[in-house]
Amino acid sequence: MNNMKFATAINCMDGRVQIPVIEWLKKEYGVNYIDMVTEPGPNKILAENKDIHVLESIKRRVEISVHKHDSMIIAVVGHHDCAGNPVNKESQIVQILTAIKTIISWGINVKIIGLWVDKNWNVHEVK
Repeated sequence: MNNMKFATAINCMDGRVQIPVIEWLKKEYGVNYIDMVTEPGPNKILAENKDIHVLESIKRRVEISVHKHDSMIIAVVGHHDCAGNPVNKESQIVQILTAIKTIISWGINVKIIGLWVDKNWNVHEVK
């Protein structure tokens, strides 16, 4: 893919979080493009690890990003005021960290991080 660098964001479908996450990943990791894998409340879906059809869909899209675009990082995103996952920040942070473990179990060998988007649409890395 020439010198273009990719990242993958497993992000909420909520349009308010797309641009902040894209801008943050470009700035923090020096990537050119972000492949978006969107679902309502993806951190919850990945943390619960129950809905096999949705999980397989997310996994397939992430694998395309990693294997075809050489994505160098995967970010799992949660955010304030999520309609698909209407729980508090603390619960979402736990889900993000659990979601990372789910992705690790897929055997995809790239860096995986968690991101939280606050009520002001600022992005914070979850550790």
